[in-house]
Amino acid sequence: MSGPVLPRRGFLSATAGLAAALTLAACGGGTGTAPTAAGSPASAGQGWSFTDDRGKKLELARPPARIVAQVGAAAALWDFGVRPIAVFGPHKLKDGAKDPQAGNVDITKVEGLGNVWDEFNVEKYISLQPELLVSSMYVKGALWYVPEKSKDAIEQVAPTAGIMLTGKSATEVIGKYEELATSLGADLRGVPEAKARMEAATKELAQFKDLKILMMSGGPDQMWVVNPPEYPDIVHLTTAGLDVVTPSKVDEGGFFQTLSWENADTYDADVILYDTRTQSLKPEEMLKKPTFTKLPAVEAGQFYPWRAEVAFSYQGYAAFLEELVANLKKARPLG
Repeated sequence: MSGPVLPRRGFLSATAGLAAALTLAACGGGTGTAPTAAGSPASAGQGWSFTDDRGKKLELARPPARIVAQVGAAAALWDFGVRPIAVFGPHKLKDGAKDPQAGNVDITKVEGLGNVWDEFNVEKYISLQPELLVSSMYVKGALWYVPEKSKDAIEQVAPTAGIMLTGKSATEVIGKYEELATSLGADLRGVPEAKARMEAATKELAQFKDLKILMMSGGPDQMWVVNPPEYPDIVHLTTAGLDVVTPSKVDEGGFFQTLSWENADTYDADVILYDTRTQSLKPEEMLKKPTFTKLPAVEAGQFYPWRAEVAFSYQGYAAFLEELVANLKKARPLG
């Protein structure tokens, strides 16, 4: 997929792979049950309802246990104690190892319905007898990684729930996943400690308000500067006090600005945070770009990872923010 052609999807799923492609039977593995606070499956006698971010109220006679989720949604739910039976979206690397986007999901215990954009095994999905499909949304009404060509067939099999990301803070998104997990009867015993860690790390961000920070991703011929208001994690960072560069001219769709590597110096920054997703260029590859290596932040070694696909859970964000705080403590203003 190409950034200019599909700007809404481009940066979010496979920014660095824009020149190539968007990246972004029997039921096996996993029980598919959501443990309750007492550790037993959610009661079959309970009615269940949940209103998703499309404003769609879902109602079933009992809490759904057989849940299929887009890998990012699965990672969030997993940290809240919900165990999907299958995932779709990038969960396995070329060497068979787990994709970082899968978070703490044990991919050996879930079925895979697709690993790349526009790949979703509908027949296998039907065979799993799912009771609920969960996915995030970057565009309201469009379930992330649910192929347009298969959408109608997929939505006839089981109810679907969409959790909106764009225009929200990470705290709001995490809260929505927590609400869903709670409705499913999940065991939330680990939540208070993780939430406290996240809050503590968030408070520490204010001390770095004097640092100008650029958040970006790299491709073979281009780099992408993110537009902060469109990303829940960056909204969280800016609300907490970080000064993140906002591009002056964003591409169609509003998520980022595309720059040639020759124009890598368009924006001044004390710190550069680079996209760590598998589709993005690795730091050593970006450092082969002469204009990039001459940037003050790069020359100063103030070039740190941005975990762009961290799970929307308190555990996921606690770890993400703690790492960020540790890195920013090593940085200084360069102006």
